[in-house]
Amino acid sequence: MSVLRNPTCTAALAVGLALTASSGTAHGAAAAAPQTIDRTVLPIQFPKPAVSSELYAKDAKGVPPRQEVKAPAGAPNVIVVLIDDLGFGATETFGGPLKTPTMDRLAQGGLRYNSFHTTALCSPTRVALKSGRNHHTGNMGFITELATGLPGATGEVPNRVAPLAEMLRLNGYSTAAFGKWHETAVWETSVSGPFDRWPTQQGFDKFYGFIGGEANQWAPFLHDGVAQIEIPKDPNYHLNTDLANQAVAWVKYQKAMTPDKPLFIYYAPGAVHAPHHVPKDWIARWKGKFDGGWDKLREETLARQIKMGIVPAGTKLAPKPEAIKDWDKLSADEKRLFARQAEVFAGFVEYTDYEIGRVVQSLEEVGQLENTLIFYIAGDNGTSAEGGANGMFNEMTYFNGVAEKVEDLVKLVDKWGGPETYPHMAAGWAVALDTPFQWTKQVASDFGGARVGMVVHWPKGIQARNEMRTQFSHVIDIAPTVLEAAGLPEPKIVNGTPQVPIEGRSLVYTFADAMAKERHVTQYFEIAGNRAIYHDGWFARTIHKAPWEPTVRRGLEEDIWELYDTRNDFSLVSDLAAKNPAKLKELQAVFLDEARKYQVLPIDDRFFERLNGALVGRPDLMGPRTSITVAEGMSGMMESTFINVKNRSKTVTAEIVVPEKGAHGMILAQAGRFGGWALYVNKGVVAYDYNFLGLKSTTIADSKPLAPGKHTVRFDFAYDGGGPGKGGQGTLFVDDVKVAEGRIEHTQGGLFSADETTDVGIDLGTPVVEAIGAEAVSRFNGRIPKVTVEVR
Repeated sequence: MSVLRNPTCTAALAVGLALTASSGTAHGAAAAAPQTIDRTVLPIQFPKPAVSSELYAKDAKGVPPRQEVKAPAGAPNVIVVLIDDLGFGATETFGGPLKTPTMDRLAQGGLRYNSFHTTALCSPTRVALKSGRNHHTGNMGFITELATGLPGATGEVPNRVAPLAEMLRLNGYSTAAFGKWHETAVWETSVSGPFDRWPTQQGFDKFYGFIGGEANQWAPFLHDGVAQIEIPKDPNYHLNTDLANQAVAWVKYQKAMTPDKPLFIYYAPGAVHAPHHVPKDWIARWKGKFDGGWDKLREETLARQIKMGIVPAGTKLAPKPEAIKDWDKLSADEKRLFARQAEVFAGFVEYTDYEIGRVVQSLEEVGQLENTLIFYIAGDNGTSAEGGANGMFNEMTYFNGVAEKVEDLVKLVDKWGGPETYPHMAAGWAVALDTPFQWTKQVASDFGGARVGMVVHWPKGIQARNEMRTQFSHVIDIAPTVLEAAGLPEPKIVNGTPQVPIEGRSLVYTFADAMAKERHVTQYFEIAGNRAIYHDGWFARTIHKAPWEPTVRRGLEEDIWELYDTRNDFSLVSDLAAKNPAKLKELQAVFLDEARKYQVLPIDDRFFERLNGALVGRPDLMGPRTSITVAEGMSGMMESTFINVKNRSKTVTAEIVVPEKGAHGMILAQAGRFGGWALYVNKGVVAYDYNFLGLKSTTIADSKPLAPGKHTVRFDFAYDGGGPGKGGQGTLFVDDVKVAEGRIEHTQGGLFSADETTDVGIDLGTPVVEAIGAEAVSRFNGRIPKVTVEVR
């Protein structure tokens, strides 16, 4: 039997630390008795320092003990790695087809957990992971962009739910987060803040990454702390490598300056969430590897999982959803297209794991890997099926109700994964990479949505090597595990606010004993009406909606519940509801009890309706305003914080100053290559472009260049009305003289972009107008004192 070998996990350290006045106590001060510091109140409250009776420093003898916050002796470094949108059956570490040598190496030297669970969705999982409380307790019932005014779903993490990072920072850790955040209320993401729910006020000394839910890996919108940064002018730039570079540098800097101070890293690269952007050489490694299709892949994966002991012998393959076509019934074009999508995704996973390996190696290089506790969590939920039946060349088509057809997509396969794409893969691959389960991301009521592979590695603290742990566990168990491993108590008060007790269970009890009795015995699951309850090995659930379905299957009160005994049915294939209705009724009651306890009620199954903040009670930074005035220097305004110009008429009026040599560059741009609009000057000629999803760009331009000096440029768009996404008439004016007009047939009614911004005098990220470009090359060479956008 393996044993836990961390000497810090003692009762004494759990209480606090002792400060004793040394013989060097200042002359004239009373001898100080040993003082115990209470770590359950953070920041730590030190006793008042001794008072000296000496009048002059020259007469004082010695120096009083220094009051300094230090982590318990021997407390480990901690790294939490969270991959995005990667399911249980994806990685080779858990029997899947995708190469993850870093994860595999850590598993060989540590523990695999095959019953580890998420919330089945992004923001909810992240809040639960970093706080140790359920996602509704943290007000994150859904993603931040679709928050509502209902309890448990406001998108505002409350002060009473302090994050693990803050607990560690206030106990003497250095802390850093790299990559994806997606936990800040969308109306709080502008330069006006408030910044309370930004990473640097959620416990992290250092943050380098993106605030929203996804990023263009070739041209991300990034922050260092709360400061926007421009990406390097490097044709080979990729966010995956950038994040690893930043993390490695931070580790080495910390350990050079304070080698004895433990560090905490939250490393969440945003990969492998769409868009699936991957360098060509990583994609090429997988050419032809998926030609056999997703049905064969599921069978091969399950066979490996059984052979490796990842799943019990006799585990059956859950039937795939009816909407997923049989591979052998697909056309040649469909097979070619879908196989290419899988090659890109596989390259993305392998590339991401490689960069994570560099971060792990940095701890090894500074001689600290031995006492570093690493959690490698392969998915914040199951693999994403949000690509629908065919996948997407541009993910934004999904949010605007535009279907992409196979005959169009297959022509673009050679570009798939490159900078000209914003792609997602077909749902069939998501089901295959969630083997042996049936469903995918978003479906909280199936293990395909909620269960992911996790590896824990800590050479100094875990003697076991390459062992499996089967106890039920959940993301809310990570925070209490770290606290116990570091010898720290759960804080009762943080920054003056009494805390909601941690709702997870520490996993330290499993480190030394593979057969230890399970401690996390009850756990609810709920995302947008898909809901379930785990209790003492039993699992009751209802499938309310699939990710690709536009509407729910039935009313909440009419949902059909199923019952499974997970102790004998790993993949949830034998529904026992009809045979054991009493047990089902018992678990349904347990679900309601848990839902009441953790702020899950009322159950809210709205999805697309949540896009309308006014309808669901979500604050809007712009409120009822119908205009906004901006000026040069203002950039990085995310779509959720800028005035909404979709599905309505608008007027854009810009006061500009043209230099003597003539004007060129962006005046005002919203979004980028995959959808957006821009008012700009191209080699002296003013113009307006509407880029419809990267599919069609309409240009309305003057016929002659602007003269040097001051000008007022105005563009008016008269929307047709009659519903979302309709067209309209555009008219361009210079100094109140109409210079051009034209018809814009289609507009984007749902969303311009998940990650691009509105910018004055520059176009960050990708270009709306290819002829103008993006980043520094798009910068306007004159002056822009004022731009007003009005809607009506």
